[in-house]
Amino acid sequence: MRKIFLASFVVMAFGLILMACAPAEPINGTSNSGSKMTDSELENKIKAKFDSDAQLKAADLNISADAEKNEATISGSVPTQSLRMKAVNLAKEASSGLILTDKIEVRPRELTRAEYTEENARAEREKARGSGEKLGDSLDDAWIHTKIVAKLIGNSDTPERKINVDVVNNVVTLRGAVDTAEQRTEAERVAKDTEGVTRVVNQLKVGAASKAAR
Repeated sequence: MRKIFLASFVVMAFGLILMACAPAEPINGTSNSGSKMTDSELENKIKAKFDSDAQLKAADLNISADAEKNEATISGSVPTQSLRMKAVNLAKEASSGLILTDKIEVRPRELTRAEYTEENARAEREKARGSGEKLGDSLDDAWIHTKIVAKLIGNSDTPERKINVDVVNNVVTLRGAVDTAEQRTEAERVAKDTEGVTRVVNQLKVGAASKAAR
């Protein structure tokens, strides 16, 4: 009987020792071992990567992160494709295996009239010729063309690829075909609101009218 009692005592004592050594049960079943990164922490890590590059630090970029899923979305704009790729690569370095959604747009920085050079104008005239567009010989005409085309590309309400922009002596002529009257009106508004333009001739055709003219 004493042997049984002694054996039971040893078992109970061993059990108490194990319980004392076991880690405390976390409240509500959550564990404090290895705390997870929060959304804001992941966003800040990506931002820190961008801040390490002077151009990206100055760029208009927005970061949205879901740390639990290890996902992030980058939106905004940068002036070049190479800078866009740099932003994507740096963001991926912020967290191993990060799933990244890239919504960055490439929008070349607009040059002021004072910054615009003959070299810029030459390049713009070459592009215009390739698109069947007419440009005058002045720097003003090339600069105006550059600005209007950039605005049309950046405007979701205008199908820039369907619109030809001629600029001669600060007079803009819009040619081509658009799908709706609203697009025609918006393209004209964009041209009229561009600095340096003295007059806009809107020859854009709409919908069925544009098909009939072909």
